[in-house]
Amino acid sequence: MRIVGGKYKGKKIQAPKGLRARPTTDFAKESLFNILNNQIDFEGLEVLDLFGGTGNISYEFISRRAAKVWTVEMDRKACDFIRKFKESNELDALKVVKANVYQFLKTIDMKFDLVYADPPYAHKHVATLHEKLLDADLLKDDGMIIIEHGPETDYANSPYLLDHRKYGHVHFSFFKPK
Repeated sequence: MRIVGGKYKGKKIQAPKGLRARPTTDFAKESLFNILNNQIDFEGLEVLDLFGGTGNISYEFISRRAAKVWTVEMDRKACDFIRKFKESNELDALKVVKANVYQFLKTIDMKFDLVYADPPYAHKHVATLHEKLLDADLLKDDGMIIIEHGPETDYANSPYLLDHRKYGHVHFSFFKPK
């Protein structure tokens, strides 16, 4: 696993063995960020990365000069890894929050340009996650939510769905409030 673009392009990410995370593949990440390159200006962006795992996606945003990235992960081992990676690479724009995502959403009173969520594919709330995120009122004007999910989740009937892309078994669904 590596950072695929920006200032830290090529930097390897060596997650510890036994970490219970399913990192987004380099191929899928590259495809996602190619799409985003044509839609947003990364510089100055404020991003919320939910279900952070290895921090993989957060590092990509920081590498592309996002101003601030909050990553929320509840697994202690994963948070420790993200914090160590942050410190060893001097990623000052990264804020690591060890919390249950749903508890965190009840307490956060900030707004973000982009909210990215990569829950476990078998997560019981994945089908309604976009609604929970939209209800949490997390987005700045013209903000966007991206959910990474598996093939078993279908958001096609959501009135908030902007786009859907598939890269192997990795799916990205893009949402905006009405």
